[in-house]
Amino acid sequence: MATALLILHGLVAVALLGAITHQTLAAWTPSSARTRSFFGRFRAVQPAGYANAVVGLYVGTALLGAVVYLYFEVDIQPGLERDRHWHALGFFDLKEDFVAIGFGLLPAYWISWRRPFAGERGRTGAALTTILGFIVWWSFLVGHVVNDIMGFGS
Repeated sequence: MATALLILHGLVAVALLGAITHQTLAAWTPSSARTRSFFGRFRAVQPAGYANAVVGLYVGTALLGAVVYLYFEVDIQPGLERDRHWHALGFFDLKEDFVAIGFGLLPAYWISWRRPFAGERGRTGAALTTILGFIVWWSFLVGHVVNDIMGFGS
């Protein structure tokens, strides 16, 4: 059961990673970019179109991660502590803190893409998207490294 939940968590996380990365690149690419260039193609879809998907995927990933975290605390963390993987545990704790900060940013992120302030052209949304993008990438990479150290479900 735990392995199936971890795989589902990973699949939703990959979808979130793709959406937030695409939105971040689209938000920071100038609207005058040529449509035939690599970055110009990101502008073909408006960055605001990703907001609902990112919020839903972020919440889904975090909830699945919270369920899997119970298995991690009981089965994996004691082995990491025994083998003195303090850096990995510290990075994982930082991951938890970043995800909580991301939860706090989600309402502002969603509102900034729903109703951009007049004359601002979405810079607030782009900045919040960049912060969330960092959080998602950090969480994804740290989660994989910690999983690779001990393995899961073994």
